[in-house]
Amino acid sequence: MEQKVLSIRDVNRYIKMKLEGDGNLQDIWIRGEISNFTRHSSGHMYFTLKDESGRLKCIMFASYNQRLPFAPKDGMKVLARGGVSVYERDGAYQFYATAMQPDGIGSLYLAFEQLKKKLEGEGLFSEALKRPIPRFPQAVGVITSPTGAAVRDIIITLQRRFPSVPVLLHPVSVQGTGAAPSIVKAIETMNRLGEVDVLIVGRGGGSLEELWAFNEEAVARAIRASRIPVISAVGHETDFTIADFVADLRAATPTAAAELAVPHAGELRQHLGHLQQRLVKSLRLLAGKSRERWQHAARSPYFTQPRRTLLAQAERLDRLRDRLVFRAQAQEARARERLARLSGRLAASSPTEQAGFARKRLAGASRSLELAMSGTLRHAQSRYGSLLRQLDALSPLKVMGRGYSLVYDEQEKRLIRTIGEVQPGDLLRVRLADGRLDCQVWGIHGEENTGG
Repeated sequence: MEQKVLSIRDVNRYIKMKLEGDGNLQDIWIRGEISNFTRHSSGHMYFTLKDESGRLKCIMFASYNQRLPFAPKDGMKVLARGGVSVYERDGAYQFYATAMQPDGIGSLYLAFEQLKKKLEGEGLFSEALKRPIPRFPQAVGVITSPTGAAVRDIIITLQRRFPSVPVLLHPVSVQGTGAAPSIVKAIETMNRLGEVDVLIVGRGGGSLEELWAFNEEAVARAIRASRIPVISAVGHETDFTIADFVADLRAATPTAAAELAVPHAGELRQHLGHLQQRLVKSLRLLAGKSRERWQHAARSPYFTQPRRTLLAQAERLDRLRDRLVFRAQAQEARARERLARLSGRLAASSPTEQAGFARKRLAGASRSLELAMSGTLRHAQSRYGSLLRQLDALSPLKVMGRGYSLVYDEQEKRLIRTIGEVQPGDLLRVRLADGRLDCQVWGIHGEENTGG
């Protein structure tokens, strides 16, 4: 059996296909420290990622590294995303990076993106699930640290805008390992008590690590499961957490959350004052118009001189009665005239008159038909006699009676007209006026033309 020999290129290509076909080695994240960093004139970056257990050669093409928000350098710890493949020329496998970020904060950012993608895929961020915030809450619940600036800003803003609304504070830890369970328990407790109409959940600004409790999956699911509408108020306007995406309403700051939770009492009073002024103005206008109508009616002759009005109406009633009688009489006269006209037409159209007229028309039509048929018959008889005479004059039998005959071939299928149509020995049939002769041609003699 002949042994198959492979080229170096074939082996490297085969290994490359194997590596690129392995899903465990494609679109992965790796952590390491950058060393031997080089940026080529083409824009591509060549470097090595290392840790305490090994090294891995890496390349990041210019089309990817142009979007990096930082400048990589030796000694920097990073998280890199990409896949493993083989550089065929050298037969060396290396990591092809498509994205990269600093480690530390970068790992938290990666966890943030992964959880965000997961919850979004489950539909927890859907707008259809978000509930409206009550416009006039009977009580407001606040879940935050009792010692931070956020709780002070929220309470001051609520008291300033709507002093009569009760505020129930549930103190929690907003930073550290126990923060997320504390927040989840507070949300569940507020829902179990059911004493508030809206919840403000949040804290003041800070770093990504300090805000991380509000990026925990347990907190996100607790907010989504809350029967009470939740306003998230985490950090500053530029800070976004998972809690912001899953909450019913996001506020840029804790102060903004308080402003969104309750209306402004002063603005409400001002608005009610405006409405009251408009109502009083409308009522006065309506009363003025009613007074004018009443005064106009009081000056009307219907009230000042009722007898004259009644006499005028009586006179009008007499005129209407006269007009009614006149129109009734005119209508009656037209009806009599129309009846007489219809009676005359009916008499002229009686069945007896119509039958007599029809008999006369029928008798005239019969005579005309008889005359037409007689003329047509005489014309047809005359034409028939003429045609018979023409037919008799053209009859072959009559021609043969004068001594002529007709010559046919043996089967009487063809009439012989010239001597060129027969040969000596041919059998012919000659038809005479009184019978038929069977003949045979013994000789053929043509006649020469002796004319001029």
